[in-house]
Amino acid sequence: MIEEHLRRGIGMTSQRTRERLIQRLRDVRGIKDESVLEAMRITPRHLFVDEALASRAYDDTALPIGQGQTISQPYVVARMTEALLADGVPERVLEIGTGSGYQAAILAQLVPEVYTVERIGVLARQARQRFRDLRLNNIRLRLGDGYEGWADHGPFQAILLTAAPARLPEELTRQLAEGGRLVAPVGGREGQQLLLYRLRNGELEKEVLDYVSFVPMLGGTE
Repeated sequence: MIEEHLRRGIGMTSQRTRERLIQRLRDVRGIKDESVLEAMRITPRHLFVDEALASRAYDDTALPIGQGQTISQPYVVARMTEALLADGVPERVLEIGTGSGYQAAILAQLVPEVYTVERIGVLARQARQRFRDLRLNNIRLRLGDGYEGWADHGPFQAILLTAAPARLPEELTRQLAEGGRLVAPVGGREGQQLLLYRLRNGELEKEVLDYVSFVPMLGGTE
């Protein structure tokens, strides 16, 4: 189904425009995982933004999606996804912060099961419809507080956060399987680091991947 949307792309959403983005991610940004690049090549990012912003959908930049939220920069999506897959394909991934649904759509083409939590009702409804339209049937979405995770379906071999907490939530670390990976932007207004955590022998090992700017992670629902 995703390939059908790709073939229908015209103008600034054309195949050539998408290929320029993939070339930039590979040659300039250093993304090496070809499975990640292929998923991003065939995923119609313009369907995850407002129609008025479709001409910018394949720029390597974050874009507003309403409700004070953004769709992440393609490089950041690729970097986080690549980091999650570096030790092999996880069976089950938890995403905190569905947003537009773009990151979940990328993951759904690479892993068997994606569980994603969104706290803003209107964004959750829009994302769920996009998943249906693209027939991404291995994504499960719920409206909820991301700080609580989704324990009923844990433990997860990989967890990814698309909003920045001031510090890593302990509840999410409890839902990470032994040997699993957690990728998250962490920090406040003074700056954020994109961090990779590995759970080995019950202990979290931390690695700094990059410096980033994400919307803050909030609790509750609206």
